[in-house]
Amino acid sequence: MTGKELLTPITTLSSCTVYSNRWITVTEDTVKRHDGTSGIFGVVNMRDGATVLAIDGNGSCYVVAEYKYAYGRVSIELISGGIEEGESPLNAAKRELEEEVGVLADKWTDLGVLHPVTSLVASANHMFLAEGLHAGVQSLDPGEALSYHLVPFEQLRAEAIAGRVVHGASCVAVLKAALLRGGPR
Repeated sequence: MTGKELLTPITTLSSCTVYSNRWITVTEDTVKRHDGTSGIFGVVNMRDGATVLAIDGNGSCYVVAEYKYAYGRVSIELISGGIEEGESPLNAAKRELEEEVGVLADKWTDLGVLHPVTSLVASANHMFLAEGLHAGVQSLDPGEALSYHLVPFEQLRAEAIAGRVVHGASCVAVLKAALLRGGPR
């Protein structure tokens, strides 16, 4: 399935930045649709990110608990962060794993890319499985306040399925890893 048979060309006539900071740029685009009608799209261009499912030799996963301002509460999720300018997704994942929980990994498996809100947000989240864990040095970013915990993989999978883990890339990474590891379906 390519989706080519469903393509609906849209021509951007103009684009205006209405807000920008280090993490996001919001634009309002005036467009012409395939049928000749005009319209507008608001687009949030967000820095791409990386999410890491780190599983230790006992089958436990590192999760972080962190207050998320837009969500309005603490979220339990995998290690995640933005990709810096010129940084590869894998290097960002490695950096975030060490910064947030003080762990390094010898084995990395690419779990693919997630685009969380394709109608409104332009942002890719690259997901990785990290194994062969050993100690590194935790170094949280200024202002970052989080705690980390080890959770058995099957418990984390059950929490994702039950809707208690709500971060999209965390859920997808856990469920993809469950399939790759041959777990229950």
